[in-house]
Amino acid sequence: MDRTSPLGAFLKARRARLSPDDVGLPRYGDRRRVPGLRREEVALLAGVSAGYYTRLEQGRQANASPEVLDALARALHLSPAERDHLYDLSSTTGHRPAVSGDDERVSADLRTLLTTMAAHVPALVVGRRNDVLAWNRTGHALLAPHLDFSAPDDPGGRPNLSRLVFLDAPTRALHRDWPAKARAVVGNLRILTARNPGDTHLAALIAELAARSAEFRSMWDAHTVAPCGRDVHTLAHPAVGEVTVTQQTFDVPKEPHQSLVTFTAEPGSPSTAALEALKTRGRTVDVPVACAPTP
Repeated sequence: MDRTSPLGAFLKARRARLSPDDVGLPRYGDRRRVPGLRREEVALLAGVSAGYYTRLEQGRQANASPEVLDALARALHLSPAERDHLYDLSSTTGHRPAVSGDDERVSADLRTLLTTMAAHVPALVVGRRNDVLAWNRTGHALLAPHLDFSAPDDPGGRPNLSRLVFLDAPTRALHRDWPAKARAVVGNLRILTARNPGDTHLAALIAELAARSAEFRSMWDAHTVAPCGRDVHTLAHPAVGEVTVTQQTFDVPKEPHQSLVTFTAEPGSPSTAALEALKTRGRTVDVPVACAPTP
């Protein structure tokens, strides 16, 4: 886990993945004790002093202007998502305040939408810590048939998607490419923690995952940033076999900490037929509970 500030740890991880060749700097035939760029080289590329950059990375300099952050993003070849993450980590850009209270609620209109979508699209609503706040029958049948359908109704026992991916055996078996899914989960958690540094419950979730999963610790230390948006997953579903779905995530209007997640398949594909079978199953019966939700 991080030993420096979150900003410093991110900068260090990003310079470690670059070589002088990547940024057009000469090597001068030197032997490097560690992979990646030196601090002095990043400072040179960003147009700041080596001492200033060193203080930023060591957590002794908390403030950085937008101009400096932009220069560092260019020097480190950051992606747009990584640049946004850099801004979130900087104390001068203004963190989004953590939302107080633990009982996140889904509006009646959104619940109606979920129920209506069940005839066509598996879907769920997730909260600010990746807790499942609600799902429709087909969303539940697609992702977690081994859990109680009513589990999201209990604020103290809601399924958490991040916890399920790393600590729940049926969820792990569901994903054909589990490492890719796990990396995406960690990348999203990095964004959530940067935007909500005062959220003690989110910090406790990170600590729990790090304590219980060596794979999570390794991925977390890589400082990968992966915003939710659109992704394609192949699932090995226990009831309908292999299903390839496109997952899309949408912000819920007037609920900035909630997201609507939907799953669709290519029209006319075997995955569409599998989803149709799953939708019928989800409409007609409750999927039996095979094991209790992960604590």
